[in-house]
Amino acid sequence: MLKNYLAAAALLLGLSACSTGKSAEEGNGDGNDSIKANETMTTNYNPADTNSVKVEVETTLGSFTVLLYGDTPRPRDNFVKLVKEVYYDGTLFHRVINEFMVQAGDPDSKTAAPGQQLGAGGPDYTIDAEFVFPKHFHKRGALAAARQGDQVNPTKASSGSQFYIVTGKKVSEGELASMEKYLEQSALQSRFSQLAQARMSEVRDMQAKGDQAGLEKLQQELIAEAEAYVAEHPVKVTDEMKEAYSTVGGTPHLDNNYTVFGEVIKGMETVDKIEKVETDRGDRPKEDVRIISMKIID
Repeated sequence: MLKNYLAAAALLLGLSACSTGKSAEEGNGDGNDSIKANETMTTNYNPADTNSVKVEVETTLGSFTVLLYGDTPRPRDNFVKLVKEVYYDGTLFHRVINEFMVQAGDPDSKTAAPGQQLGAGGPDYTIDAEFVFPKHFHKRGALAAARQGDQVNPTKASSGSQFYIVTGKKVSEGELASMEKYLEQSALQSRFSQLAQARMSEVRDMQAKGDQAGLEKLQQELIAEAEAYVAEHPVKVTDEMKEAYSTVGGTPHLDNNYTVFGEVIKGMETVDKIEKVETDRGDRPKEDVRIISMKIID
């Protein structure tokens, strides 16, 4: 069934490759439409600088502190840079979904009018994905980078500024039992999407020629490559993940798809307050929740 699904997805990718839309759950970030032949999305597990950094965030509903992980240096360094530039000061939590997450970091939100749609703003760059999985996952309190969807962003590059904090909910035993299979399928689909996007010029050429046999052959080739890659890079649900998701909760369906680069270590009750505010149909709080300031602390 998975092979059939991926084969159908290949045709879908070919037919809709020009789309730039984002799904409701995707964050901001300029997508990269191509990948190098053997490019992976994993981080350097031995970065030169492994120092973690603490950042205090003051909001109109209280304060909280995040720890930026030392083994995700690219998003860590970018976040520190923006904090020092007071980039986040005055921005809103522009997207809030109960039992899911709270999102901020859009510079356009600083002067946004009531009801204005937000989520497309940011600097003119993206950050390479750094998945340190399963060590870092989407447990409650996780700090992660928003991004555009896979179709326009197959390398899963992160937004240059937008981030979210996971609130989530507890995961049942049944959901835990099926999580590993879901992660495997997600990894297969993700890798297949990357490979298909990298060869999209071939897909379009065969479509223009009406070469259905060529398309089917390419689909099977990419399916085999995706399966081989996932077999060499298996995804596992660890005991730590099972414990966290069943006791404090989170959003496991985002694992290995978005860069987790920190966590809330103090003041999660403030995040809970933000999560519970009343929102409009676009998930923007009806009363602005603003970041007053951020500062690096010892």
